Amino acid sequence: MADNDMRDKLEKIIAAYADLQAKMGDPDVLADQKEYNRLAKEYANQGPLAKKAAEYVQAYDDLSEAKELLSDSEMHDFAQEEVSRIEALLPGLEEDIKFMLIPADPADDKDIIVEIRAAAGGDEAAIFAGDLYKMYERFASTQGWKTETMDVSPSDAGGYKEIQFKVKGDKVYSVMKFESGVHRVQRVPKTESQGRIHTSTATVAVLPEADEVEVEINESDLRIDVYRAGGPGGQCVNTTDSAVRITHLPSGLVVQSQDQKSQLQNKIAAMAVLRARLYEKMLAEQQAAEGAKRLAQIGSGDRAEKVRTYNGPQDRVTDHRIGYNGTYNGILLGDGLGDLITALQAADRAQKLEEAV
Repeated sequence: MADNDMRDKLEKIIAAYADLQAKMGDPDVLADQKEYNRLAKEYANQGPLAKKAAEYVQAYDDLSEAKELLSDSEMHDFAQEEVSRIEALLPGLEEDIKFMLIPADPADDKDIIVEIRAAAGGDEAAIFAGDLYKMYERFASTQGWKTETMDVSPSDAGGYKEIQFKVKGDKVYSVMKFESGVHRVQRVPKTESQGRIHTSTATVAVLPEADEVEVEINESDLRIDVYRAGGPGGQCVNTTDSAVRITHLPSGLVVQSQDQKSQLQNKIAAMAVLRARLYEKMLAEQQAAEGAKRLAQIGSGDRAEKVRTYNGPQDRVTDHRIGYNGTYNGILLGDGLGDLITALQAADRAQKLEEAV
């Protein structure tokens, strides 16, 4: 992008940001809480871009002034230093702005529902699913996020056949969305008496939580069944028909919840999962309509795609999408997941920048 074109575009961004600020002070807007909240959110989202745009415009103007001073013999050396400094600064600012101009994933700000299911490998797969849950629980704690268990199907050998939980915090989906897919573990299971290495898998689905405004569900499209919960639970969980299964007839999606204390709470939890799955389906359809170009670097994030292998004997974790290698103990048992996710975000950012050029 030519320097003048870039400057003109950024001047418009700065002016639009100032216009947003002015609108928020309009008495009519102040009287309309919904519109004010919408503008306030947009104002907050545009703030970093407007600030970076102002930095670029100021640097561009400073560069023009410094170049004019080059003809002044007394100021030449100082002006030359300024020209060199600013010319080195502008490309970095431009790269940052290009990235900030890319439309954000509409779900990035959302809380999430995570579903972990034991897949191939029997008891060891369930134990691995439990290990993944503990890994995410530790990571959420380091981020200052809150986790809330929604539904659990424990395994007799330990771990979980399936577990669903919410994660609430700041921009959770933007960080966790790359965790969706098939996770594979290679290690000697606790249940193995002869020291043989087994390979097991678990699937992870990270669903952005949707509210009722974003996903409208008609009651007439639902079939709701209640039944008696199984397995360990609180008082009355196993003696009343408190578990809930909801079938969304148009899509065929089926969700259930039995871990809450009452039928009403289980219905609320199941509906939250259903909305999240329908929202995920809607986003997937939008992405498919835009073409497969975005799948090249990070992958689809589909739960059927093998994304990562955890190798215990070799103390190695490999993310197959970007070729990242970390340590087994550092990631699955420790605090190394953050570095891996940062690498995935960086690869995604590089792909977006490539597409923007």
